[in-house]
Amino acid sequence: MEPVVAVHADWVSEALGIELSQPSSHTLVRRLYRALRTWIQSGRLASGSRLPPSRRLASDLGVGRNTVLEAIDQLVAEGFLETRPGAGTFVADLPFGRVESVFEEEPREAPDPFPEASLSSRGERLLKFCAPSGGHRGAFAPGVPALDRFPRELWQRLLKRHQRDAPEAWLDYRTQGGVTALREVLCDYLRLSRSVRCRPEQVLVVQGAQQGFELIARMLGDAGDVVWMEEPGYGGAQACFDASGLEMVPVPVDGEGMDIERVPAGHAAPRLIYVTPSHQYPSGVTMGLSRRLALLEAAEARGAWVVEDDYDSEFRYGQRPIAALQGLTESARVIYVGTLSKVLYPGLRLGYLVLPDALVEPFRRANARLHREGQYAVQAALAEFIAAGHFSRHVRRMRDCYRKRQALLRRALTPAVAQGLVLSEGQAGMHLVAWLDSLETERALVARGAALGISLSPLSGYCLTPPGRPGLVLGYAGAPDGEILQAGRWLAQEWLSLSEAGAASPPR
Repeated sequence: MEPVVAVHADWVSEALGIELSQPSSHTLVRRLYRALRTWIQSGRLASGSRLPPSRRLASDLGVGRNTVLEAIDQLVAEGFLETRPGAGTFVADLPFGRVESVFEEEPREAPDPFPEASLSSRGERLLKFCAPSGGHRGAFAPGVPALDRFPRELWQRLLKRHQRDAPEAWLDYRTQGGVTALREVLCDYLRLSRSVRCRPEQVLVVQGAQQGFELIARMLGDAGDVVWMEEPGYGGAQACFDASGLEMVPVPVDGEGMDIERVPAGHAAPRLIYVTPSHQYPSGVTMGLSRRLALLEAAEARGAWVVEDDYDSEFRYGQRPIAALQGLTESARVIYVGTLSKVLYPGLRLGYLVLPDALVEPFRRANARLHREGQYAVQAALAEFIAAGHFSRHVRRMRDCYRKRQALLRRALTPAVAQGLVLSEGQAGMHLVAWLDSLETERALVARGAALGISLSPLSGYCLTPPGRPGLVLGYAGAPDGEILQAGRWLAQEWLSLSEAGAASPPR
C-alpha cells in the first residue's frame, strides 16, 4: 500500500471508530493496539503522522482515556510511536518489519491482495480495446499534441479569474448543456471554419468526445443494433459502441475513405454510421464529395444516424480546409462530434456535440442525469480564450509546429522510404501511417521497439476483422524534434534490417 505522507488526526479517529464497531472477542486495548500497529506497518500511517490527543481520541471513540493510553504506551515502548513534549504523539521513523509484542497473535495467512475479478461480458470485451495502464507516450504516440507549446501562463490567468468570479449558481448542479458563452463561440467557429449548420442551442458541451460517443450509443442504439464502422478505425469509438452492446459491422476504407458499396452482406440496416470524413483515422485519407453524398443518401434511405467525428480538422498542410459532412445536407440525420483534446490538451476533458433539433432536449437531459455537467469556470475561461483570438493563434502555431515535425520524421525515415517503405500522404493531422507488407514485420518492429522502450502502434490493432492490415501508426506531434529524429532513424534502420534479412519484402 502506498504510504500517506500526512494523515489528519480526525481521520485516525474515524478509522478507529470503524474498527471498534466490528464484533470482536478481544479487549478494547488490544483492538486499538493492533489496529494502529497494523496501519503503521502497512504504511497507512506514515512516519511523522500525528495521532489525536488521548483525551479527544477517547471522547471520539466513546472509551475510557486509560484504554487509549495503555494501547499508545505499548506502541511507544515497542518503538512504533514516539511522544514529543508539547507537540503530541507521532508515528516513529522506523523501517518496516516484524517486532515482537506482548499482544502478538499467532501469524495468520494473509488474504490474496489480488483476487480474481469477475467482470461482465461487456467489461471483458471493453478491455480488449484498452491499452495497458500507463498509456502510450513518446515519439510515436498517436493523438498526443505538443503539450510543451500550450500557452499555460495565459491559460492559468484566464482560469484563475473565471474561477474567482464564478457565480454561486455554477457551484450547483447544472442542466443547461454548457456555459452559454462557450456554446456561442463554438457555434461561430464551426459555422465559419467548418461550414457546420448550427445555432448555439444545438451545441452540447460534454467531457470529451468519448463521453459524446457513449451518450449517442445509449440514446440512439439498443443492444444488437448495427453500427457501420470504418475498417481500420478509431478504437475509442469502437470501445464505446461495443460496450453499449451494438453490433459493429466493419466497412472497408480505401483511398477515398469509407466505401459503403463494400458493406458486408447479411446484416440488418444500420442504426448508426460512424465516420471520420475530413481525415480518416488512422489512414489519413479524405472522403471525396461523391462518397460523402452517397453516405448521406444511404443514411437517409436506411433511417440511420451519421456520427461525424471531426477530431483534428484544424491541422491541414498545403490543402484547403474541407467542409464538414454535416453542412452538406438539410437533413437532420448527422451528429457532429468535436473535441478540444487534440487542439489544446487532453487533460482539459472538453468536447461537444452539434445535435439535430429533435435530439437537443433529450440529449441535454440525459447528459445532465448520467454524467452531470461541470467545469463551468473552465468552460467560461475557454470561451474567452476563443473569443479573444488566443485559440486561432495557438492553432496557427501548432499547425506550423506539426508541419515541421512531420517533415523531421519523413527525413529520418528517408533511407527506408528509398528502399520501398510507403508512408501516408500526411496532408493533415498529427500522425503518419507506415504501410507494411506483413503482420510478421509489424510484430517484429513492435517487439524490437518495446525492448528499447519505444512504443509503436500496430495498424492491425485498429481493425475489427482479424488479422487486420499491417502497418504502423506513427504520431509525431507530441515529441521534441530531437526525439522524433532519433526514433525515426531507429525505425528506418530496423525496417531495413528486416527487409535485408528477408522478413519483409518492399511494399508493392
